[in-house]
Amino acid sequence: MAFCTICGTRLADGARFCASCGSPLGAAPAAGPAAVAVAPLDYTIQGDNLQVARVRLKPGQEIYAEAGKMLYKTAGVQWETRMSGDTLGAKIWGAVKRKLMGESLFMTHFYAASGGEVGFAGSYPGRIQVFDLSSGQSVLVQRDSFLFAQTSVQLNIALVKKLGAGLFGGEGFILERLTGPGTVFIHGGGDFIEFTLAPGEILQVDTGCIVAFDESVQYDIQMAGGIKTAIFGGEGLFLATLTGPGRVIVQSMTLEKMRRELAPARGGGDEKSPMGALGGFFTSED
Repeated sequence: MAFCTICGTRLADGARFCASCGSPLGAAPAAGPAAVAVAPLDYTIQGDNLQVARVRLKPGQEIYAEAGKMLYKTAGVQWETRMSGDTLGAKIWGAVKRKLMGESLFMTHFYAASGGEVGFAGSYPGRIQVFDLSSGQSVLVQRDSFLFAQTSVQLNIALVKKLGAGLFGGEGFILERLTGPGTVFIHGGGDFIEFTLAPGEILQVDTGCIVAFDESVQYDIQMAGGIKTAIFGGEGLFLATLTGPGRVIVQSMTLEKMRRELAPARGGGDEKSPMGALGGFFTSED
């Protein structure tokens, strides 16, 4: 009977990786968060608003991706679809969380025994943002933005703590929390603008245009000025308010805006309805 040296999970006979934490067999346990070291990825991002991330995997390196995001791979890269969790209950709960986050029920893992290359892209015009996270460092991103990451990165659900921000903030109650160590790639619409907020500094953003922000940034919503401005200003009733310290990334185009422009008969702006704010579990178009 074998167990993972990283998380202690019981391993199936002939397994090459841990089904719980994704660590390859034979990996040495870390002495603590500061001792975790992950080999950097060799990658390039090509293109402008239809970007492609090209990752050259070294022997033994492994990444996992949202299903359907792969463009190509070389023959030396092996792939396998998995559900995280070592028990049936954990697998089902993981699938539910991924559905709430707007992600696929399964994740696809890519492994290179002797090296190889694999390419990924988003599902609509936009850009790819890369985060190099240290051990224990987290970033919050909009739901359904995850593209791929090293297996050492944890993808989990993050609930908006304030009712108003969840109902009217454009991102819904559900965000995604990505925790290092490792490199993670996300995708958003249009072009990106990055801000580094000082402690107490406030940034007001059109709802739905937030791509990502550090865990240290406070997220809330507020009315868009007076009644006349809110009704006739064209920006909706609410603005998302981000308070530093920390980094904030804003996108110039949202999927909701794109859908509205392509189907002008559909009313409404970027604000999600209260049912949609639950994460799209019951209203998903996937």
